[in-house]
Amino acid sequence: PERLLVRKERNTRMANRIETPTDGTVDGSGPRAMAGAAIEICRAGDWSRGLTILADLVKERGLSEHVPGVAYSFRGYGIARYQKQVKEGLRLCEHAVRAQFYHPDCHLNLARVQVLAKNRKGAVHAIAQGLALDPRNAALRALHDEIGVRKRPVIGFLSRNNPVNRTLGRLRRNLKSNDD
Repeated sequence: PERLLVRKERNTRMANRIETPTDGTVDGSGPRAMAGAAIEICRAGDWSRGLTILADLVKERGLSEHVPGVAYSFRGYGIARYQKQVKEGLRLCEHAVRAQFYHPDCHLNLARVQVLAKNRKGAVHAIAQGLALDPRNAALRALHDEIGVRKRPVIGFLSRNNPVNRTLGRLRRNLKSNDD
């Protein structure tokens, strides 16, 4: 518990330090403000318009520290889902996680792109990292419930496909369903 508090405080301080504009703009017209507006447009469901703004921003700035990582993550998810450019979307989402590892939305969008890339293991890993940052994040929890997570094998040193583990796993599942 105390370790989690220290980690949250450190992440909050880091987020505040990183979120402060360093490009000289304070009037809300800089790349961070544009990225924030584009993200809100995407969240509202107008992905076409939001992606256009994010594309212009990324084209203008490239992979820059002046553009928040979460903007790259929304751009990555958007192009993977709506433009079917999954590899490029994955690249942008991975960049976003490296740039803003403390932001749960980066992990959420990476997980979504991993699902589109049919990489369930990668999606589960991204969800776990996001939930470690924010265990109450509703979108991460919903995606976690949607794709599901397998239970550990009953006997850990045997493979998941071992007939003993399979039989015991079925028995465990049946016992649990009978309890409900």
